[in-house]
Amino acid sequence: MTETAAPEGIDPEDEKLITLARASRARTGAAEGAAVRDETGRTYTAATVALPSLQLTALQAAVAAAVSSEAEALEAAAVVTTAADAAAADRGVAADMKTPLVVLAAPDGTPTAALRS
Repeated sequence: MTETAAPEGIDPEDEKLITLARASRARTGAAEGAAVRDETGRTYTAATVALPSLQLTALQAAVAAAVSSEAEALEAAAVVTTAADAAAADRGVAADMKTPLVVLAAPDGTPTAALRS
């Protein structure tokens, strides 16, 4: 996956993913929130999981929810984070799911970068 600067003119469906990711993050007070859309258009959201015995990024958790619901690929994903770059684990799980676009956004919803496969 290659990272580019903040995408201009994000698709409205991808903007919805950012909104869902922001809500997931805000609801739980987690470090990150993520939302993904699978190949059938279903969406899944999650927040960072930080337990003593289980550590997942928000994107890993959202992908786990999608996969457990039989998703085979993702159309797009959004991660709301204060980090400047996507975590290596997020790049890996996005590649595993053949995700063509992962939008990174700031907590206020402003897109900051895009990862494209």
